[in-house]
Amino acid sequence: MIPRTFPPAPGWSPDGHRIKSEVDYGRGPEKTWVYGALRVRDGHEITMTASSRNSAFYQQFLQRVEGANLDGDIYVVTDNLSSHNSLSTRT
Repeated sequence: MIPRTFPPAPGWSPDGHRIKSEVDYGRGPEKTWVYGALRVRDGHEITMTASSRNSAFYQQFLQRVEGANLDGDIYVVTDNLSSHNSLSTRT
């Protein structure tokens, strides 16, 4: 067997470490939030972008999910973001 050397993959240093970059984080108006859902039985996905993570946009997304699944149960898995369990969302 002949030993070969290959250049490292992009994002990795020559000595085998992952190259890290500084996180560019901000809360400005240029942010876009993405909501997504997947219907497992057939792979149909639903996505929606929003300019904010609030109850109004989350409820719009839930309406899209409901519209795409007219019959049967819908299981929603969320985190504890306040818009996911606000009074208006639960109502």
